[in-house]
Amino acid sequence: MKKVWIIVFGLSCLGLSAQKKWSLRECVDYAVEHNLQVIQNQYSKQIQDSNLKIAKNQYLPSVSGSMSNNVSFGQTSFGTGSLRNDRFSNSANLGADILLYNNGRLEKAIRKTQFDVEASQYDVETIKNDISLQIAQQYLTTLLNREIVKISESAVENAQKQYDRAKITTQVGTTAQTILAEAEAALAREKQNRKTAEINVDRSLFAMAQLLQLPDYKDFDIEYVEVPDQLEQPLKSVDEVLTTAFENQPQVKAAQSRINSAVAQTEVSKTAFWPTLTGSVGIGSFYNNLLTTDNIGSEFLYVKEKKFFPQYKDNFGQNASISLNVPIFNKGITKLQVEQSKINESVAKITLEQQKQTVRQNVQKAQFDVDANYETFLSAVETEKSTKLALEFADKSYTAGRTTIYDVNVARNNYANAQGSVAQAKYNYLFSLKLLNFYAGIPLTL
Repeated sequence: MKKVWIIVFGLSCLGLSAQKKWSLRECVDYAVEHNLQVIQNQYSKQIQDSNLKIAKNQYLPSVSGSMSNNVSFGQTSFGTGSLRNDRFSNSANLGADILLYNNGRLEKAIRKTQFDVEASQYDVETIKNDISLQIAQQYLTTLLNREIVKISESAVENAQKQYDRAKITTQVGTTAQTILAEAEAALAREKQNRKTAEINVDRSLFAMAQLLQLPDYKDFDIEYVEVPDQLEQPLKSVDEVLTTAFENQPQVKAAQSRINSAVAQTEVSKTAFWPTLTGSVGIGSFYNNLLTTDNIGSEFLYVKEKKFFPQYKDNFGQNASISLNVPIFNKGITKLQVEQSKINESVAKITLEQQKQTVRQNVQKAQFDVDANYETFLSAVETEKSTKLALEFADKSYTAGRTTIYDVNVARNNYANAQGSVAQAKYNYLFSLKLLNFYAGIPLTL
């Protein structure tokens, strides 16, 4: 019995997990955290962070150590003859060098890399914004499809009532069999429309799960959000939105950072015209061993060869130097590199103007869509009222026997289409308004 309760509890927990409904905020947060394109750009940003650390570390001295062992056998020339020279030698050195002057190349390289880091961070933010807008649009599409399902369900209920009434009147002989057949066909059409609407909801949920890159889409669902029929108006004018967008949109800020980076690179390239002053220090020692004898010196004075560590102690030495490298001619490469850097500045400035133009067009389009969709919504509402009234008259006329069931079905179809047009216009307006507010710096919310 205990095992049964464990299984039941586990299944109930599984059911609760499957019933989770995602809010728009949860969808956006999940997408920007797990999207592969975002992760890829974050890695690019980490590379730029490493480049910045490398640039800053150039201020530190370079320290290196070396050790060598050499052995030689055979004769070596000595005056007019030769002398046996079997020898083993060992040496060890430790040195350090540091850049003392190069017209601020290190500082300029750091500044250039800092701008690259900024641009990479803005690239990440741009991808996040794009994904957020896609998520918001798909979220609203799903809500729209669910509203269309409600409209279809209402149409099915009306068609069902029409069919039930036609069935009764046909049975008592007051209406022909064709009336019942038409009512049954109308009911079947409305059920088909409802099924299509339900499939569209599933399709939009599937598209949302794909955007989120969820491994399992079958249990995915979103929260229901009541969208009021009274639509709000834009909070700012187009000029105000553009001013804010130019200041805050990450693609514009990334383009500006890349201009600064290109200018800094030009300054880095110019430092190659200037001399470079480098300081070096070092310590070292060595050991020699004649393999054929333990003695060194002439035939009249032999001295016993010292061991390894005594020789290292006696042969220990230090050195320090300052070197100046003055560029004179390098085939004009430095001049060409400076010219290339200036061209890159111009390219970066054009890119900034392109980004601003894109933002300007997006804002203007969003404003146009807001105005157009709002007018469309108002027209759709009026059409809905008219078709609803026409359906009521057609239904009353049919009950009184003055019109046919075909007229009722046409009126009902017109009303259902008008309801769908209202829902479509409402959600189109809502998305265009959210998009315009997004460029104005207002976060995406429902």
